[in-house]
Amino acid sequence: MQNPPPGQESYGTPTATPAPPQGGKTSTGLEANIAAAISYIWVVGLIFFFLEKDNRFVRFHAMQSILYGVCWSVIMIALIFVGMIFTFVGAAIAGTAGNGAGSLFGIFISLVWLLVWIVPFGLFVGLILSAVKAYQGLIFKLPIIGNMAEKIVSK
Repeated sequence: MQNPPPGQESYGTPTATPAPPQGGKTSTGLEANIAAAISYIWVVGLIFFFLEKDNRFVRFHAMQSILYGVCWSVIMIALIFVGMIFTFVGAAIAGTAGNGAGSLFGIFISLVWLLVWIVPFGLFVGLILSAVKAYQGLIFKLPIIGNMAEKIVSK
């Protein structure tokens, strides 16, 4: 198999790109890849974003972690809110329409609450994947959030 010329990507290469050479220690005293990986703990990401002024690799991953945490919180609040609304509406339907309609709506409510338990698992997997990629020294952009983080860090 022939390697592509320098500067060109071959088909099937990962979307993560190696970080620009900024290795070594950060201003916090940690290695850049370790600081970037642990910044995916949401509160630690906030700390690294404000403390780290020089290393753009760490700042990018810290900002991506912050944005991911905010989106995660918004999604979970919305799912719980929708689940509560459907639960109350289902209880009202079951009380007025009888058991048949209430049972059918109860199944739908159960599916909504199942999402409340499944979605966080998917979000957690994305968090772990991002932290592993950061530890490997790669700039791994999450969809939408990655571009936002890059714009904020490049200001």
